[in-house]
Amino acid sequence: MIERYALVSGRARQELENLEHVVSRVEGAMAAARKRPEDQDFYLDSVALNLHDFYAGLERIFRYIASHVERSVPTDGEWHRELLRQMNVEAPGVRPAVLSEESVQALDEYLRFRHVVRNVYTFNFDPERIERLVGRIRPCFEQVRSDLLTFANFLEQVAVGD
Repeated sequence: MIERYALVSGRARQELENLEHVVSRVEGAMAAARKRPEDQDFYLDSVALNLHDFYAGLERIFRYIASHVERSVPTDGEWHRELLRQMNVEAPGVRPAVLSEESVQALDEYLRFRHVVRNVYTFNFDPERIERLVGRIRPCFEQVRSDLLTFANFLEQVAVGD
């Protein structure tokens, strides 16, 4: 049995539960912003923070996979982008690709927005960009969750098979 694979699978499943809550918060805060245009800026701040958390939570899963399965976590200046790309690459003899190309493409914009949240004052956020990200978050999450659950199932099979 490969215990670390079972642990990685469990962590991924737990993070996905937390991310479901984050996605619901994004949708709820955006709905509130639409209902109360006079307070829209405050609600958009909440949306932006939760959009950041969405990607950060997925990145935690990716780092955990990289460090515990293939034991290779990118460390250069572009490590966030490299980690995302790494999840789309099969590691022969170690693991299949974690994410589909479709998931990686969808997540790229959330990765870039995460950078914006960390480096720009909230009053400079682009409301149209936030609206676009919110509109895509549920289908993006469903696709990524499907990929990650397939990968978690793979890990569990390998964990008990050895």
